[in-house]
Amino acid sequence: MLDANLRDQLKGYLERIVQPIEIVASLDGGEKSRELQELLQEIVVLSDKITLVERTDDDERKPSFVIKRPDAHAGIQFAAIPMGHEFTSLVLALLQTGGHPLKLEESVIEQIRNLDGDYTFETYMSLSCHNCPEVVQAFNVMALLNPRIKAITIDGGLFQDEVKDREIMAVPTTFMNGQPFESGRVSIEQILAKLDTGGNKRKQEELSAKEPYDVLIVGGGPAGAAAAIYAARKGIRTGVVAERFGGQVLDTLAIENFVSVQATEGPKFAVALEQHVREYDVDIMNVQQAAELVPGKLIEIKLKDGGSLKGKTVILSTGARWKTINVPGEAEYRNHGVAYCPHCDGPLFKGKRVAVIGGGNSGVEAAIDLAGIVGHVTLLEFAPELRADAVLQKKLHSLPNVTVITSAQTSEITGDGKRVNGLLYKDRNTEETKTVELEGVFIQIGLVPNTEWLKGTVALSRHGEIEVDAHGRTSIPGVFAAGDVTTVPYKQIVIAVGEGAKASLSAFDYLIRSSVDEEIVAVKNGEAVTA
Repeated sequence: MLDANLRDQLKGYLERIVQPIEIVASLDGGEKSRELQELLQEIVVLSDKITLVERTDDDERKPSFVIKRPDAHAGIQFAAIPMGHEFTSLVLALLQTGGHPLKLEESVIEQIRNLDGDYTFETYMSLSCHNCPEVVQAFNVMALLNPRIKAITIDGGLFQDEVKDREIMAVPTTFMNGQPFESGRVSIEQILAKLDTGGNKRKQEELSAKEPYDVLIVGGGPAGAAAAIYAARKGIRTGVVAERFGGQVLDTLAIENFVSVQATEGPKFAVALEQHVREYDVDIMNVQQAAELVPGKLIEIKLKDGGSLKGKTVILSTGARWKTINVPGEAEYRNHGVAYCPHCDGPLFKGKRVAVIGGGNSGVEAAIDLAGIVGHVTLLEFAPELRADAVLQKKLHSLPNVTVITSAQTSEITGDGKRVNGLLYKDRNTEETKTVELEGVFIQIGLVPNTEWLKGTVALSRHGEIEVDAHGRTSIPGVFAAGDVTTVPYKQIVIAVGEGAKASLSAFDYLIRSSVDEEIVAVKNGEAVTA
């Protein structure tokens, strides 16, 4: 299954294993079991520290396999043939089980080890999901550190009966001890915050006790990362507080227009952003949501969970999120047929009928991708014509299992109480209401800025974006903004990076001028005399 190049790369990685490990495979006579057996046998010959045990008489899912140390608990399990995006999860599980150091803060490691409870986490994923590996890898690490935790990764495309029985219509979806636990991308810090509420309270107290920053950046996407790097390089005290470092980039699949990087994927780009920031003396405070901005000589950012941070200057780079259509059924059936990531959730709709709402580049690209997986795609666009690039439209119209409907206003997403079974739309030319029977709806109509928490403080545009001038200054002295959250046109990664750098330079200039002004005032008041 592994080509020569991948095999050589994997052999190099496996040389880092320092402790013996076992792979225990549960197989039957099926084709998928033979595929998994072939993959595992290829892996075993690449390292003398790995042994393979094959079983057919156990009660485990088949095909599946466990990675463990000899005589240790079976904490990490894959009910999958982990190629695609999950190949990295497989490699990391092998290396970490084999003694390769974990890239986690010691406080996080201790929090995992001290969790009091017995947990079995089952994470359903698809091999084409770029959001799933972070979740899979988080639970794998937890299982490795705590013998009372078991992590099972399940390929929804391989175990479709389970997906149907558990009514899973979005990935990643995780069950804890048989009950729904989380749906969507989550970090290890977010998981711990949900499991260890006492630890979260201690965290908020630690945050509130921190000294004020020269520059406090709210948001960890491309704009926030650039701002942090530029501030830290000036030698000033810099902090970044973010819900998730990487921001919306984490939900982006292909990036092919960032200058000097011919092609990459969003999650990889996000990792590179964080690694670059961590090269400098920057205090990164992840999994924290800003709730209120309080202007003053020291600007305060109050956090949702109770803590607060202060900065002499603040840079707002909270980005944007997928826009919703706000029709009946959308919220009720989210993750039960209503989805926003075709790359992640598309495989769950194999052979089924789906709709894509939105005729811009995102919508048309989604329809093209889905057409190769699902039975039929209906694309609905509110305007009289599609807004996507001509080359994308040409490709879309060449596909035999795609129907394009323009001048269509979606009015309701319908379901049977458990999952989506159709949608209603109004033909804007005839005013007639029509029905489309389907099993899934992918919404791709653009972005909305994350500024609800700022209403009544900084000036916002009618679209909710933070109004900024050419220097990234907002309506509040000492508060700057950058990226997709602002009125700057064209929401692109490369533009956000530039705007983040500019806002950081502006904040530094503000700090210098403010300190000079204070010295002048002090001299005038006779409080100090310079030679």
